[in-house]
Amino acid sequence: MANKPADPERPGRVKQLRMIAQIIQKANPKGMPIVFASALGTLAVFVVLGLVTGLVWQLIVLGLMVAVTVGMVVFGQLAQRAQYSMLDGQPGAAAAILQSMRGNWEVTPAVAVTRDQDVVHRAVGYPGIVLVSEGPGNRVQKMLLAEKKRVQRVAVDVPVYDIQCGEGEGQVPLKKLQRHMMKLPRNLKKQAVSEVNYRLRALPQTLPMPKGPMPRGARMPRGKMR
Repeated sequence: MANKPADPERPGRVKQLRMIAQIIQKANPKGMPIVFASALGTLAVFVVLGLVTGLVWQLIVLGLMVAVTVGMVVFGQLAQRAQYSMLDGQPGAAAAILQSMRGNWEVTPAVAVTRDQDVVHRAVGYPGIVLVSEGPGNRVQKMLLAEKKRVQRVAVDVPVYDIQCGEGEGQVPLKKLQRHMMKLPRNLKKQAVSEVNYRLRALPQTLPMPKGPMPRGARMPRGKMR
């Protein structure tokens, strides 16, 4: 009988888990010890219950499965916190969080950018169109209003939400952005989401103008951009 071929995805998964563990360890040196302690602590509880009830081996087997589950849950939570700590303060951090969300989301980063590096990202999903900004509130508010008017030209009957991501007053912190997005109501069906995405692809992307005066002899490109 031929040997069963090895799963080609398994080495990749192991390598990925090692990389995530290194990220957790770098962000929080106590992170991985907490993961192991939570798993071992769960197993110890089941062993004690087994000794008390006389069902040692049955509860040890059950405890191993529960301990692995608890360890992976804690591992995932610490990995998410490490991701937020690494992205916090970095340009495009909100786009990275949006692109990592589960579900039927289509994310278009940097649909609007200014000379000050304020940026607006667009996400389309079951709630409708969600515009997420990065930058000070007094500057990005005008950007969000302008982008909202722009998308409503091709998606008149679609709900449009605007979210300011940041640490300022009235803004949603980066670590709470995903949770905030998931709380939005489901207004569209899957087919309608695809139709909205198709409409939005027709919109031209706005490009930021460079800081400072325009160089001598420079000309604006001809054609559609005016």
